[in-house]
Amino acid sequence: MEFYEVIKTRRSIRSYSPEPIPEDKLRRVLEAARIAPSGANRQPWKFIVVRDEDLKKKVAEACNHQTFISEAPVVIVACGRDIGYNRGGYMGSLSMVVDVTIAMTHLILAARAEGLGTCWIGAFNNDELKKVLDIPPEYNVVAITPLGYPKGEAFTSSMSRKSLEEIVCYEKFA
Repeated sequence: MEFYEVIKTRRSIRSYSPEPIPEDKLRRVLEAARIAPSGANRQPWKFIVVRDEDLKKKVAEACNHQTFISEAPVVIVACGRDIGYNRGGYMGSLSMVVDVTIAMTHLILAARAEGLGTCWIGAFNNDELKKVLDIPPEYNVVAITPLGYPKGEAFTSSMSRKSLEEIVCYEKFA
């Protein structure tokens, strides 16, 4: 699939087929996250691939009871650790969040290129997920996504977006 088509047709999918994901597709999606850029190439991330049905249900519960998450054959939990890098002179520990977010975006776009659906999940209980998935103290959850084949015609709906004129300014903030 052509790159700009991937970007234009990516959608948040909230209904998944139970069809398993072929291992080669899963590896390509994870590889896309692995090779993502990070500040000073620190790569402060760890991705947990959850396939176990009981664990997926516990993850969904910790995500404000968003049960659709556990429908997908795979749930990916993106974690990061504070790398002590003060990007921009003010971000401090948030620098890790930027890096993990870049990697997660690579993963989500690669999934779309593979015909797989995702949904960026930002509503979750970090402490509960850390308990459920045995995440060490130095790591925190940054984002979660179910990963699987969408039910129905998921990639065809239109999305309302602001125009370029509303979001872009030149030379100075306007």
